Amino acid sequence: MKRTASAVWQGSLKEGKGTLTSPGGALRNTEYSFGSRFASGAGTNPEELIAAAHAGCFAMALAAALGEAGCPPERLDSSAELNFENVPPQGWTITASHLVVRAKVPGLDAAKFAAIAAKAKAGCPVSRVLNATITLDAQLA
Repeated sequence: MKRTASAVWQGSLKEGKGTLTSPGGALRNTEYSFGSRFASGAGTNPEELIAAAHAGCFAMALAAALGEAGCPPERLDSSAELNFENVPPQGWTITASHLVVRAKVPGLDAAKFAAIAAKAKAGCPVSRVLNATITLDAQLA
């Protein structure tokens, strides 16, 4: 299975701008720029998209793990916060991703939930591709 996306960039780094597109339709000429990446300009940025991918991937991995344990979730609210830092000599690097999940899982105790969530964090394909410290705050609602 392969997944794709494309980027078009026009101009210099600071004055230029670009668009991102994905075949599934989530991104359709979605704007990004130096300002949206390194300041608070309009549009998205690669790190924001990686955070969304990590939150979504983790939620699916957790749903699968809970289902395998016989405790399918009623609701999972997950988020990911990336640290994007200028680390000499490499330069700008994603150094960490902090996952947060609040879950409604009837009939499951907190200790078992924490163990299942930790397993899902480690098994999530996006977690495995990131060369970063990954932490988790998992709580039952």
